[in-house]
Amino acid sequence: MSSQRVGRVQEAIRQEVSKILQGELRDPRLGFLTITGVELTADLRFARIYFSVLGGEKARALALKGLNSAKGYIKGLLGDRIKLRYMPEIEFKFDETLERTQHIYNLFEQIKKERRDDTGSGGGDKEA
Repeated sequence: MSSQRVGRVQEAIRQEVSKILQGELRDPRLGFLTITGVELTADLRFARIYFSVLGGEKARALALKGLNSAKGYIKGLLGDRIKLRYMPEIEFKFDETLERTQHIYNLFEQIKKERRDDTGSGGGDKEA
């Protein structure tokens, strides 16, 4: 199967799920939620939908619970909007990319601060 087709279907699923969550679901657990990506198997049978949510662990757990409870409804709407022979089974996963990126950024900031502290407190003999 063409990887271009898989990519197009992934993007279509991402857009439609985003629209469904914004306009058609009224679940307070799905507060500030964003669909960040979709990973689809080559045979288009399984889709892993990644999301991020504003808030901590509690908000993440509530959002996942809300998404899982609406999974059948979402899949049904996707079936009406995206014409495929088989609508993929969907699974929702929290996207940890933003958290990892923030952690790496914080590490870089810490290294910069330590280098500034080392060059500021030592003699003039060290090179920066």
